[in-house]
Amino acid sequence: MNKKKSNCLWSYIWQYRFSAGMFLAFSLVFVLVFSLYDLEWEAVIYAACLCLLMTAVVLGIHYLSYWKRHKEYEKIIDNLPLLPDGLPKAFTLTEQDLQELATGLKKILDARETQWQEESKKSMEYYTTWVHQIKTPISVMRMILQSEDTEEHRELAAQLFSIEQYVEMVLGYLRLESTSTDFVFQNCDLDGMIRQAIRKYAPLFVRKRIRLVYEPVNMEVLTDEKWFLFILQQILSNAVKYTDQGSITITAGANKVLRIKDTGMGIAKEDLPRIFDHGFTGYNGRADKKATGLGLYLCRLTAKRLSHKITVTSEIGKGTEVSIDFNTIKLDCE
Repeated sequence: MNKKKSNCLWSYIWQYRFSAGMFLAFSLVFVLVFSLYDLEWEAVIYAACLCLLMTAVVLGIHYLSYWKRHKEYEKIIDNLPLLPDGLPKAFTLTEQDLQELATGLKKILDARETQWQEESKKSMEYYTTWVHQIKTPISVMRMILQSEDTEEHRELAAQLFSIEQYVEMVLGYLRLESTSTDFVFQNCDLDGMIRQAIRKYAPLFVRKRIRLVYEPVNMEVLTDEKWFLFILQQILSNAVKYTDQGSITITAGANKVLRIKDTGMGIAKEDLPRIFDHGFTGYNGRADKKATGLGLYLCRLTAKRLSHKITVTSEIGKGTEVSIDFNTIKLDCE
């Protein structure tokens, strides 16, 4: 008898323990009465055996019904969205009360889920509109700053670039946290995506005098171009932010693992296990004061949705290396 059946049997015995106790008490009463009237023990034992046999048959049939009922409810638990249509017919008043309670709770849960979906949809629509509207003044400010090449304008342009990054991060966060996303998987040119990310951050490379080491990898990977670019840009953003001098190296081997390595300040050993947690900034983030703790969290979440594996190794004072493995799960392109 396996563990589940054993647990069910003990539950059955415990549930009907009072009935079993009453049966034993009645049996003792009959034995006592028979003994007082000096009836032959052979007749008493024979009658007791017949009663025990009938009881065993009835209990066996009842226990099988109990077990089948248990299996029915196990199936319901595994398919809770089927409530209340999937509930079996109630045999007792208590069971009927519990089913009505479950049905009522299901209705409340459905109503709240519908309300949450509506509020989430409205929130998504609002922030999407807000992002598109705020891009207009950002573009105007960028044009104004490009009209004159001064140190002040270059500093303002860098801050404006950071604002744009935070805006895109908000939109990415909302889309990833929603119940549906617009992933389109296809074979993409890895070099093309890397060059797009590099072009976006080229002004920051020049401004901070950081050397870029990159050789074309000549590789195609199965991914979603837009969302992979989101990951790559977040990683480059962190690399540039926490590297004051030295270089950023981008490489990819035949094993389809992309590596972005910088010579920045590095990450503390005790912070490494938590860098992908929501809102975690670590020692570097606390020193920076402006870190949100969302960048790497969104990278991990996006990579998981794309079936990529992202890992980080780092050493204080020597830099950080981020690896993106495209070989985790076999996917087919559209």
